[in-house]
Amino acid sequence: VSDTGTGMDAETRAHLFEPFFTTKDASKGSGLGLATVYGIVAQSGGEVLVDSVLGEGSSFRILLPPAERPAVATEAPLIRPPALTSGSETILLVEDEETIRRLVCDVLTRSGYTVLSAPAAVEAIDLLRVNAVDLLLTDVVMPGMSGPDLARIATVERPGLRVLLTSGYANEPDELLTGTDAAFIGKPFSPKTLVAKIREVLDASP
Repeated sequence: VSDTGTGMDAETRAHLFEPFFTTKDASKGSGLGLATVYGIVAQSGGEVLVDSVLGEGSSFRILLPPAERPAVATEAPLIRPPALTSGSETILLVEDEETIRRLVCDVLTRSGYTVLSAPAAVEAIDLLRVNAVDLLLTDVVMPGMSGPDLARIATVERPGLRVLLTSGYANEPDELLTGTDAAFIGKPFSPKTLVAKIREVLDASP
């Protein structure tokens, strides 16, 4: 597949297949498209070749080994990044986009954490009330109650609860954190960066 678009520089190509990496506005993509393609091709024993010149366009070639038997349709697998050993605490993940929620849940589980997940604040509050939770990881912009509002309620109900807000929309994180004792990580982020930030928040002094 080739185009005559803006092309990519070396720095962009180096991060091209990382989950959540995108050069688009946050409202136009999650940064999972090429990462998903790469994961499917790699699990099939193939590779993705990229040629790109800044200002001239890009070309993608997918190389796959010959099939030994007729292909059987299967559900596209999630990308599974290398295991990241990091902790054993319980994290409550709140993310309304299912694909991102499943991927982040997978990353954190493979890093040693116990993960509870919810698509919205109402479900998250229900989980918080019946489970011991060490850290709340929540998106900022969600249908209904926002992440910062959820954080304020959660920390009242569970004093000492650590909170990490995340968003691709936030241009002014300080404004989002007003009235909360929360940390912030912007999208896109790599699994390694996310796990490191979570460890930092959990290990910070009260």
